[in-house]
Amino acid sequence: MSKKTTTETYDVAEHLRTAEEMALYLDACIAEADGDAAFIAKALGDIARAKGMSQVARDAGLSRESLYKALSGDRSPDFATVLKVTKALGVQLHATAA
Repeated sequence: MSKKTTTETYDVAEHLRTAEEMALYLDACIAEADGDAAFIAKALGDIARAKGMSQVARDAGLSRESLYKALSGDRSPDFATVLKVTKALGVQLHATAA
């Protein structure tokens, strides 16, 4: 008798509970992105969903719809949007020597 394997969709936003977890997740995604701005935008979107997209949109001064589009991972948002979102999320971007 064969056993049937079932899969479930994994949503990282369900596992980001604290500001520290969110910052570590973003840091890891930046390290793995290899210059892919859309990948980083998607990571910001995951964090925004964990915090509550509506609240993040209000805090960033953006509409909820435009925030979803900007952080979907389908395109690269402009840097001004990234700065607004990181501020609204309570995370900071840092630079280190490569």
